[in-house]
Amino acid sequence: MNTPFIRNHQYNFIKKQTDFLLKTLRTVADRRVLETVRYRSALNVVEAFLTLPDYQQQMLQQISTFETQHDFQKYLSGLEPYLEPFPQITLKQIQKLFPKNKKLKVPNLEAIDFRYMTYLSWIDIATNKLFIVYPFEGQFIGIEGRITPMNKKGYCLFCNRQQQLAFFTVKTKLAKSSPDDYSSIGQYVCLESEGCNHSITDTASLERFILSTRV
Repeated sequence: MNTPFIRNHQYNFIKKQTDFLLKTLRTVADRRVLETVRYRSALNVVEAFLTLPDYQQQMLQQISTFETQHDFQKYLSGLEPYLEPFPQITLKQIQKLFPKNKKLKVPNLEAIDFRYMTYLSWIDIATNKLFIVYPFEGQFIGIEGRITPMNKKGYCLFCNRQQQLAFFTVKTKLAKSSPDDYSSIGQYVCLESEGCNHSITDTASLERFILSTRV
């Protein structure tokens, strides 16, 4: 039985390492350099996880043994059964995260492949609002804010790749202030979240932003 242990962002990181290693194999002839890159790629993949039993380490370290694009594609396909999907969430759970939105529009959850998702998000075009749901320490966190397309490319805070951006602004309550005092936190993020989820390789920036809105 395959026990899932690879989260989406870790799988994306592994894909990035395979791309780099394959490119190196195609462009570098020096054997010593190739061996160093192979070793480093395997080490980087393992270090993307906090702890791993020996058999999982050995499975991931196979990245250092391949030669062709077909080899790497087969390796990645072989890891798919071990993907740990986004935690199961229901429509009612999402609605409870956004209690002030009585007419909350939620995407069709049955149409989403949760294996390739780090965060759930959608845009309500009618209100120009972006909604994000993220699992953190055994619970779901929901944030919402104004989304403004920028009509230009730049680096997304979440996936750190150059894409079409939007400015995402979230209202937060000021610490030690009256209930009516608010501040705003804004960041540039991908306008298209599916591609962002397929590219994010580290959750640190995403988590810092989400937690910063929960003062």
